[in-house]
Amino acid sequence: MMAINRYRLRHLVSKKHHGALRVSQLLKRPDRLIGVILLGNNFVNILASSIVTVIAIKLMGQAGIPLAALLLTVVILIISEVAPKTIAARNPEKIAFPASYIIQPLLKILYPLVWLVNYLANNLLKIFGFSDNDETDNQSLNSEELRTVVNEAKGMIPQRHQQMLLGILDLEKVTVEDIMIPRHEIIGIDLDDPFDIIMEQIINAQHTRLPLYRGDINNVIGVLHLRKLLGLFKTPEFQKEILEKTAIPAYFIPTGTALNTQLLNFQKHKRRIGLVVNEYGDIQGLVTLEHILEEIVGEFTTNSDALNLEIDPQKDGSVFIDGSSTIRELNRKMNWQLPTKGPKTINGLILEYLEDIPEAGTSLRLGNYIIEIVQLSNNAVKRVHIDNRTK
Repeated sequence: MMAINRYRLRHLVSKKHHGALRVSQLLKRPDRLIGVILLGNNFVNILASSIVTVIAIKLMGQAGIPLAALLLTVVILIISEVAPKTIAARNPEKIAFPASYIIQPLLKILYPLVWLVNYLANNLLKIFGFSDNDETDNQSLNSEELRTVVNEAKGMIPQRHQQMLLGILDLEKVTVEDIMIPRHEIIGIDLDDPFDIIMEQIINAQHTRLPLYRGDINNVIGVLHLRKLLGLFKTPEFQKEILEKTAIPAYFIPTGTALNTQLLNFQKHKRRIGLVVNEYGDIQGLVTLEHILEEIVGEFTTNSDALNLEIDPQKDGSVFIDGSSTIRELNRKMNWQLPTKGPKTINGLILEYLEDIPEAGTSLRLGNYIIEIVQLSNNAVKRVHIDNRTK
């Protein structure tokens, strides 16, 4: 009864399995279940002890009592305790479901005696600080425990599905800052640019939605859906004013928003793209619905952003990497374990570690990762050489 898988039991209960229904009902009050089982168990053991003692005295006198006690202990231990309980622990459903046919009516017949035993036992427990109101069926799992269950279900869940489930569990730990496109990499349309440059941007755009702004991304006007411009693209009326009228209001996301929350917010507001802003209202980056879904199902082959992650592997196992590459992306692609708490990019990780602007040729070691700074530009690390071999 106690070794049975509670989650499988609940599943069988939902399927109206008769044995599961009886066992589930018994397990709602484990004190009564234990009471009736131990009542019968101890009664039989004591009765057997009394009978064997009487027989031993008649056959061997007082000298037979120790021998009878020793013999009965071995018999009860093997036949009544270890062997059957081992079988029951290994096959809980096969034993519990049939046993419930006997235990359930016994509990009703012996209820007054079981109630008295439980009453005395519970009052004794109160003396030691245990309350009968304590949770007796705490079978809920937190996210870490659920992660362990998923990891251990390798033979029952395909690996691809397993990774997706773990990705869903990770959504509450990851924020929009971890997956956003940084501000300096946002591709948008600047209305202050000449109209021919804007036309070329629209023609060559790799995205269907682009931020529309004036001069600086902080002066965002809205988000432009390029498909809505198809009917006007070749008409004389197609001017900058049309772009402003067609753009929808921008949707803003506070920094620190967890991905599971943002996924629901995208669904609630019927949006697919949002601009991440800090506490001062300055735009920090851009997040799309696709970015969040990739955390669950992995990269989409059509994702052009993934192609921007410059990884140049070398024959010796080391790699050259762009300093703006995100740490989470590198960990996922290279199966590394670089620290993800704190800076989001390789550049940020190096600057935080050194607490200074380094020079080209500077090397540092983070765990098993030896990082050499190859190129700098505008006080930022542009290219690094990483060797993850233990030295």
